[in-house]
Amino acid sequence: MFHDRARIEVRGGRGGDGALSFRREKYVPKGGPDGGDGGNGGDVVLVADPDLRDLAFFQRTRRFGGGRGGQGGGRSKHGADGETVELGVPVGTQVLDEDGRLVVDLAHPEARAVIARGGPGGAGNRRFARPTHQTPRIAEVGWPGEEAAIELRLKLLADAALLGFPNAGKSSLLRRISNAKPKVADYPFTTIAPVLGTVDAQDGRQLTVADVPGLLEGAHEGVGLGDEFLAHLERARLLLHVIDVTEPVAEHFATIDRELRGYGAGLAERPQIVVLNKMDLLDEPPVFEAEDPRVLATVAVSAATGAGVEELKRALFEFVPEAPPEQVPSDEVADFLVYRPRPERRRPFRLFRTDRGYRVRGEATEQELRAAGVKPGDTVEFE
Repeated sequence: MFHDRARIEVRGGRGGDGALSFRREKYVPKGGPDGGDGGNGGDVVLVADPDLRDLAFFQRTRRFGGGRGGQGGGRSKHGADGETVELGVPVGTQVLDEDGRLVVDLAHPEARAVIARGGPGGAGNRRFARPTHQTPRIAEVGWPGEEAAIELRLKLLADAALLGFPNAGKSSLLRRISNAKPKVADYPFTTIAPVLGTVDAQDGRQLTVADVPGLLEGAHEGVGLGDEFLAHLERARLLLHVIDVTEPVAEHFATIDRELRGYGAGLAERPQIVVLNKMDLLDEPPVFEAEDPRVLATVAVSAATGAGVEELKRALFEFVPEAPPEQVPSDEVADFLVYRPRPERRRPFRLFRTDRGYRVRGEATEQELRAAGVKPGDTVEFE
């Protein structure tokens, strides 16, 4: 089964605690503070992997967390940073927050985005030494990482996409022109998930074509899950509008066109090739003249016999618009298409570990203290 949506929970790793330590050696019985800092918690990162095709992995596992930062040690030893968790997703995956707002669009291979930052490590007691306070007996506790519940949505990246009514012969056509092997049968809704195929030209060029499940009238309003299927057309540069010639051709063209306009996202302005399929069932081709600048060509074919298929492939390579220049990640350019930065997290309080328990600087609730690691029965002092 093809999975193009998933809901997951992510949490950055907790930062390690700073160390409360003093230098103690044979000839230095009362040395100064030497507690090292805790390590930072590990992030949770999404990486666009061109070898992945859907979000099936996230149907089995839905919770992910970064590694915890190591504790600081004596002799100014810094704790190790927590392990970063990298999650591979298909190219074209979008990340939405709990309110349905777009956060990240991983639109090209190897694009990366941190979706849950690990918490910073706490400072060791050597950082609190002052000329007037040379033996600080406090060390900062590491901070929890960010938490989020997010939705992943995959929008297929294809040069062209087949669309039309159920049973128009889209799957049979895709089998004819590409290396894809979608299920084909003589009844509607054989295709229940998008399918990708690669079309080869004699000169070595290749194009990717997507077969989208058949649309019904009212698809843009969600009829037959049509709004989800229409989303896979958003990144296609050319639409192959497949029409069954045994049905009212002009009427079917107009109906699907209304669905494209109703959905929006620029689909109604996308260039099209109208494909008149099942010509083997008629003695004469139907009259169809689309006086529409979006219709670049009309090709009559028979997916059953193969008639007209080579002409369609030539038109496909001729009319697919050129791809936009590939975005190359660099230190100066973000390596994802869209990113809505989170506001900087301000710490409402700081928590320190002492030789008697904990000390809080600022205002903190009981729930926040528990999240920071304070257990029932611990002594907590407020400054």
